[in-house]
Amino acid sequence: MMRDLYSNIGVAPAQAPAVKSAAGDGITVDTKGFSSVAFVVNTGAIAGDGDFGVAIQESDAADSGFGAPDAAFVDSNAPATLAANSTYKLGYRGNKQFVRLQLTKAGGTSIALGAVAVLGNPHVAPVA
Repeated sequence: MMRDLYSNIGVAPAQAPAVKSAAGDGITVDTKGFSSVAFVVNTGAIAGDGDFGVAIQESDAADSGFGAPDAAFVDSNAPATLAANSTYKLGYRGNKQFVRLQLTKAGGTSIALGAVAVLGNPHVAPVA
């Protein structure tokens, strides 16, 4: 029997899909109403030896105070330098209400990238 995942997750944009040429902060995700969150990052083409990475940031406020969570609260299969045409997942196990991705740049020109947040373990299900 197939289980229903659709009704038990929420999704939110985390990085608008685009060609990124600079480091920057992703879209703030409010985890209220959920007990877990993971990010799915998709990359496309890399130009000019682009050397980009992603990290999770957390905060108690939606618009300020973001910082890196303790490493014990993050699970990730994303390497320090993202590869072209790849998919990665980053999980957050901390207790802050607001999280976001941060795109880092160590060099090069650009990377095509987009990301979504998958919110799990809803306090009320099914999720609309």
